[in-house]
Order: sequence, then C-alpha cells, then structure tokens
Amino acid sequence: MTDTKIAISNLYKIFGRDPANALELVKNGVGKQELLEKHDHVLGLSDINLEIPAKGISVIMGLSGSGKSTLIRHINRLIEPTAGSMMVDGDDVLAMNKEQLIDFRRHKASMVFQKFGLHVHRTVAENVAYGLIVQGQGKKEAKAKSHKWLERVGLAGFEEHFPSQLSGGMQQRVGLARALATDAEILLMDEAFSALDPLIRTDMQDVLLDLQKDLHKTIVFITHDLDEALRIGDRIAILRDGQMIQQGDPQHIIIHPADDYIFDFVKDINRGRVLQVGTIMTKDQSRSTVTIPSDMVLEEALQTVATIDGQSANIVNASDQVVGSISLDQIVKGLARPEVEAQAGQYR
Repeated sequence: MTDTKIAISNLYKIFGRDPANALELVKNGVGKQELLEKHDHVLGLSDINLEIPAKGISVIMGLSGSGKSTLIRHINRLIEPTAGSMMVDGDDVLAMNKEQLIDFRRHKASMVFQKFGLHVHRTVAENVAYGLIVQGQGKKEAKAKSHKWLERVGLAGFEEHFPSQLSGGMQQRVGLARALATDAEILLMDEAFSALDPLIRTDMQDVLLDLQKDLHKTIVFITHDLDEALRIGDRIAILRDGQMIQQGDPQHIIIHPADDYIFDFVKDINRGRVLQVGTIMTKDQSRSTVTIPSDMVLEEALQTVATIDGQSANIVNASDQVVGSISLDQIVKGLARPEVEAQAGQYR
C-alpha cells in the first residue's frame, strides 16, 4: 500500500429536524441514547477520523447500528454530513458541485451493494455494461468490456441470462463485475457478501482477493463479520454507536484490543489461523538454519518448528532477509487465548 487515498476528518452525521443544534449537544458530551430519548435525534457518526491507504483493502466493521454503512455512503456523498471533511486524492468531495459529483461517481468511485441492485429487465451483460454506457462509451465497446469482466469473475457463458436465472452468489459476481468495469480507482463494498451462504461467501472473498492481486484498487469493505474482516482486510476500523473504537492492522487488533468491546470481538477467533509469526517473534537471530516467512500463521509454524532440532527457526521478510526468530514455546504461548477476565486496556 502507498499513500493515503481517502482522508476523513472530524466527520459527524446526525439525523433529525435540527442536526446543527444536536451537533453542539454531542460535542458537549451528550451520548447516542440520550440524544435519541431526550432530543429526538439519531447520532449516526461522531467525530470520525480515518485515513484509508491507496491500493489496499480497508475494512470498516461493527454491529448493526454502529454507523459503518452510514460512513461508507459519505465517501461518495450518498449521505451529506452534518460536519467534517471528506478528501479523496486531496480533492474535497463535500465541495463538489452537482456535475463534479456525478463525474466522481461515474469515474472515481464504484459501489457494490448487499442487495445486488441489478436491473431485472436487463441481461447480465447489459447490467455490467450499464455504467460504461452512462460514462458515454459506445454500446459495442461497452459490450466487449462487459464480457471481459464477466469472464474475470467466473461468469463466462452467462452473458445473455437475466438476473432471476442466477443464484445469489452469481448475482453478486455480476454486481462486482459491473463495479469493476467502470475502471474506478475506488471500490466501495457495503456488506457485499453478507446476504450469501457461508460457502458462497468464502468463494466471493477468494474472487475479490484474486482480483485485487492484479487490480490494486482502493477498496473500502463494510462487514459485521470479524472472520471476514481478518481474512480480507489490510487494515480494520471498528465502530460502535457511531464512534471509532479502534483501527489498525489485523495483527495489532488481535494482540492489543483497545477495550472490552473489541476484546469480545477477538476472544473467540482461532488465533492459530490468523496470527502471523512476525507479530510475536523476537528480534534476535537463532542458531537454526531453518527459515520461515514472517507472514506464516502460527498453526503452520507449529508443525514446522516442532520438528526442528532445538525447536526454533529464523524469520525472513519478503526480501528473504532474517528479521528475527521464533521458538516453539513462543508459538504455544501465542496460540493460547487471552484471559477472559482481562481488564480493558490491559490485553496481551
């Protein structure tokens, strides 16, 4: 990942008849529940500050009502903020006029919705080509591009089918192909896989990760599922009641949950399949001649290190340079779940 693509600063969203007045209440300490019960306003987002790197997958997660879908809809201004700034490549999205915003949505940021959003009266190919036609491309060129992207998402041969003839997973592939066909730099995915069965959902995650290896899009992915966030996210931001609770790379969040809310998210995950040896290694080099990559997960490392004389291995980075070492004891400790009774802010 490289520079910041999207910079969100001091973003607030309050729903109600007088959001400006309600904003002052929020800034003076009125919480979400009190704002609703005593002032009849809903706090959607409260002082969100988030930098989204270019060419990576940034996951925004939280439970229902946390504000995650509200947040992603501010990026392309489907929702107008009560206060704050939204910058994309240094351009102020909130300052764009109608024509500029239309151009931004057509060329810069595509969106994939949870409910697919396909035109039932159009064929699969026509659905994928729709955004290209809106951009002003000719029908012949749009058709050729739609066929290309349908092949990329594994739907070659279904071009002339209608959405009703496809399964839910196939329909979501059409939605993904439609978003990618416009060649937008930013892909906004609002719980795009949440409506799918678990096996199909995993398959769609694989499709997305495989495409990202070649395309290097800036992807903002909304989910309520931690396993999904950990599997696809380069960075994760976690919301609760409209507030940002913690953000960082998945390894850091697992090892250092910010409070009890985050701890409840991470306590039951299979650490062996998620934590990487580079996260818990020591910086010292061991005498072992065996090396393992820093991104190897603990479950795989356990099988390797347990068979080594001396039961330790050196860790190498992507450039094959030794950056540390890890022992069998360290791996076993890393696999152990943190104490359930641990106090907020004191997690290991």
